Amino acid sequence: MAKQKLDGIVEAVHYAPDGQVQWVRAYEKRGPIFSDRVLIERQALIEKLKAGKNYAAGKRKPYLGGTFEAGPALRLVEQDGKTVLAGLEEVPIF
Repeated sequence: MAKQKLDGIVEAVHYAPDGQVQWVRAYEKRGPIFSDRVLIERQALIEKLKAGKNYAAGKRKPYLGGTFEAGPALRLVEQDGKTVLAGLEEVPIF
């Protein structure tokens, strides 16, 4: 099976009081390496996913720098006229 090409790994999520994702803490792919932790607001993440970027839930392996355990891919789901981010069920909350 081919290795999944990722543009970013989401390691934690923050929810607004209404239950929607407010922002996520992620690592973004910058050339052959990953960035330091970055905060991405909900709307910016939705725009990146609509643009065809591949993000997955996951976590960084301790002591291995830019090596990650990737989980499920993030995807957009249209529900009752609203855009919902799916694939964040197992991501820790911060």
